[in-house]
Amino acid sequence: MGDFEGLPETRRRGLEKMEQVYGFDMTDGAGDFFRYTADHLFADIWNRPGLTDRDRRLILIGMLAGQGAADVLGIQVPAAYANGELDEAALREIVIFVCHYAGWPNGARLNSIVEETIAKAARGR
Repeated sequence: MGDFEGLPETRRRGLEKMEQVYGFDMTDGAGDFFRYTADHLFADIWNRPGLTDRDRRLILIGMLAGQGAADVLGIQVPAAYANGELDEAALREIVIFVCHYAGWPNGARLNSIVEETIAKAARGR
């Protein structure tokens, strides 16, 4: 994973959590958007007590599916699967649940991402 030596503590914690959540190497970025993402969202919010990363991921996937945000789901679903937070059965069950609360089109988009994630992992085995 990334080498964050020399960065402020908050940025280091944020980047480390981003790597953990997303499952790929992160590099430091510039600008206010990146600062709020790394220093606030990941260093603070994703590290708060009371919810596990899996809990947060479930909430996030549900909200993203409800918004039809397939682009971000394409990052979150594979990361949750790769991190062992959600297995094949859980991901498929989420699809059925989402279809009934967020609408069939949103659930169908999520299903495509889930099945692509599972198939890609199976090819890599």
